[in-house]
Formats: sequence, structure tokens, C-alpha cells
Amino acid sequence: MKRRTRLVVVSAGLSVPSSTRLLADRLAAAAARDASADIQVVELRDLAVEIAHNFTNGFPGRALASAFEAVAAADGLIVVTPVFSASYSGLFKSFFDVLSVSDQDALAGKPVLIAATGGSARHSLVLEHALRPLFSYLRAVVVPTAVYAASEDWGAEGLASRVERAAGELAGLMAGAAYVRGESAAVATASVDRSVAPATDGGFTVVPFEQQLAALRP
Repeated sequence: MKRRTRLVVVSAGLSVPSSTRLLADRLAAAAARDASADIQVVELRDLAVEIAHNFTNGFPGRALASAFEAVAAADGLIVVTPVFSASYSGLFKSFFDVLSVSDQDALAGKPVLIAATGGSARHSLVLEHALRPLFSYLRAVVVPTAVYAASEDWGAEGLASRVERAAGELAGLMAGAAYVRGESAAVATASVDRSVAPATDGGFTVVPFEQQLAALRP
């Protein structure tokens, strides 16, 4: 049976209720529907103290460590930040800073949908000049469509179609990531099996490629 994919949503909204969380929920619902995914939400507001402590003592607290594990194990991420001073929030950046220190490969090859909220449409370029470079640097696979929601976008035409388009792109990449993860596990299992006994094919012994390379060393 095909396993369900794992989608983690990282929301950096500070208020309750939060437009950042609202956008995150809309994106997650659309992506989970297309990807048949289980959703886990990481609210950075609840991790602010542990993130600060991680900077000073070098160790994540229990809740922060759990968030790191969820992100690393996810087949895809949705990350949403409010815009402060024409960029992502400090809390948002701090989370990914301490995550990369804890595990520099946590986001490598992982599909990520970037999104942001702000009071004015003039801040929409934050997606391209701040968020996309950040996640490219972290070696994530950023979906082509990013979503920005200004105050006037809520209830207006256009936002829903952008949400659906971005979510569809993420779902497609997640399906590929889940397949690669499964193939990697199968290859690892096969490698272990080969180390126990050489495989045979039609009466011939199949020698693993890495063993053949080792035999060529001087």
C-alpha cells in the first residue's frame, strides 16, 4: 500500500489569530489534498524561548528538537513568515539558523513552498530577494510559485488560484521525494543483503560494483 506523505508547515506568525497561520493553513489544506499527506504544524511563536537558548548554549530544548526531527523527516515543507522591515521575521530566520547548525543537511533536496504575509503588496518581492535565496542556500528545492498575501488580498480574486497552483507544484515534488526516499531505503536494504551473500544470476555470481572498484585499487 502506498504510504502517505508527510507535510510539515512552519508558521512564524506572532498574533492570535494570525494571517500568517491562516495562509499556512490554506496552503497546507490544498497541498495535503493533492499529495494525500499528513500535516504537522510547527508554530515558531511557541518555540521562541528555546530558539534563543539554542543560540546561547548550543543545544535545542525538547520541543525544538522535536520540531527539527519533524522538518528533517518531512517529504515537503510549507514555510510562511510575516514581513518585517522588508524581509522575513527574525524569529523565522533564527529557527532555520539553529536548524542548519544542528543538521546542515536537514533541507537538502527537500521540496519547500515559500509564502509570506504583509500589510502592503509593495513587500511581495520579499519572496524573491529574501526567502528564495535563503532556501536555495540551504539546498532545498523551492517550488516555482511563491505566495504572498497582503491585507487587501484576503477575499479578493487571485489569492485562491495562487494557493492552488503553488500547492499543486509542491504536491508533485513531494511525490517524487517520497519515491526517492523509498528507492534509497530499498537500495540500502539490498546492499546489506549483498554483504551477507553474493547474489547470483543465471548461475553467475554478481559482484557488487563497489567491490569491483575496491579490487582495482593499487
